[in-house]
Amino acid sequence: MTLFKKEEKAAKFTKTPQNKFFEFIKNLLFAALAAFFIKTFLIETSRVPTGSMEKTIMVGDFLFVNKFIYGSSSPRSIPFTNIALPYFTLPSIREPERGDIVVFEYPGDRDEMKPAEITNYVKRCVGTPGDTITIEDKVVFVNNKESLRPPNIQYINPYVNPKDVSNPRIFPQNSPFNEDNYGPLIVPGKGDVIPLTVENIEQWRTIIDREFGRRVVTVEGSTIMIDGKPANSYTLKQDYYFMMGDNRDDSADSRFWGFVPRDKIIGQAFMIYWSWDPNIPFSDFVHLLGSVRLGRIAKLVH
Repeated sequence: MTLFKKEEKAAKFTKTPQNKFFEFIKNLLFAALAAFFIKTFLIETSRVPTGSMEKTIMVGDFLFVNKFIYGSSSPRSIPFTNIALPYFTLPSIREPERGDIVVFEYPGDRDEMKPAEITNYVKRCVGTPGDTITIEDKVVFVNNKESLRPPNIQYINPYVNPKDVSNPRIFPQNSPFNEDNYGPLIVPGKGDVIPLTVENIEQWRTIIDREFGRRVVTVEGSTIMIDGKPANSYTLKQDYYFMMGDNRDDSADSRFWGFVPRDKIIGQAFMIYWSWDPNIPFSDFVHLLGSVRLGRIAKLVH
């Protein structure tokens, strides 16, 4: 009787091919949901396409990005497409600080309503809301004090653009600055009331339009109109940040395209999980694999 019961129990727990298949599907779905949760709310991955952060971060580095520190968000776009999605954001542990290496959605060129394609940038946060940014002969000052220089900062151009030579590509439009001698410029924050004049409207036009999500700023004679109504001031709806690359002479950053709005910030880069030579095509996989930079894998970035 006892032997019969044991055999019956063993037969009861014998997995059929159908049971094994459904268990495999269940485990696969669980793994996919876990990966989706981690990627959505905890850790994002990002590839470094340009040399603006060299030698801190190299072209060909792949980064882990801490999303929850600044407030995780649901997916912002459909992967491998240029289609933006409505999203929600969870509360942040803290706000971005000076010195953080930040991953964010590129807000667009200086006078552009939105970029042609959704792209993630990696830069160092130099200025937070309320800070005054000044650059004198390539040296960055924040609130009249020299900014802490990143450990791997580099300058590849020995020439310094004089103060009296303006760069027409610089932000804000029509300013007398250049990339080596810049400011002073105050980084704006949520709730700041900006006085608007015909003389300064071009500095704020794109920011206001972006906050509305459409073109709303016009100038009719000496009157500034916002969404069809006369306005002599504007109250900002969110915080902004000033970002720069550690490779100061080869970085398209806030000096050229302006402030990064808070809602574009994705997370803080904290570790390189893979690195190889991006100049080798994937079709030549053997040589590409041979170019792996073992010394950079698992390296913390700061």
